[in-house]
Amino acid sequence: MAWANSANIVTTNLDAGTDSPAAARGDLKAALDELTLVINGRGQANGVAPLNAASKVAATYLPDELNTSASTDLTLDPSTDKVRIEHILNLNPQTVAELQARTDISEGDIAFCSNGASGAACLAVAYQDSSAGDIVWFRVALGAEIASS
Repeated sequence: MAWANSANIVTTNLDAGTDSPAAARGDLKAALDELTLVINGRGQANGVAPLNAASKVAATYLPDELNTSASTDLTLDPSTDKVRIEHILNLNPQTVAELQARTDISEGDIAFCSNGASGAACLAVAYQDSSAGDIVWFRVALGAEIASS
């Protein structure tokens, strides 16, 4: 399915009262063909995702991966000020050296460190060190392994 092309909508023979209806016929047909492509493109590849009854885009029309443009962070900004993840959040493991080499950390960043204290994996949180004023990574102590009940 080819998406509509606005260049195919010409109003040359449609924009004045003196325009010839016969000459306008081709322009009207081309415009209606483009409108048909838009309508038929709903829910199709290279078309537009439809909204469901709740005015939401259904999960089947959402991508499995979101990529931003170069050097731009992905921002989620819900009106509730809360992002809810229904299942598991998977953080890409990074070494201590990789985390310390980052120049883009901000207070509140969270990372999974694959070789933290004594080489063990740990959760790391970035926040401002009050003594030095720098934003640095701090290890979050992990408790005992969870057990099934």
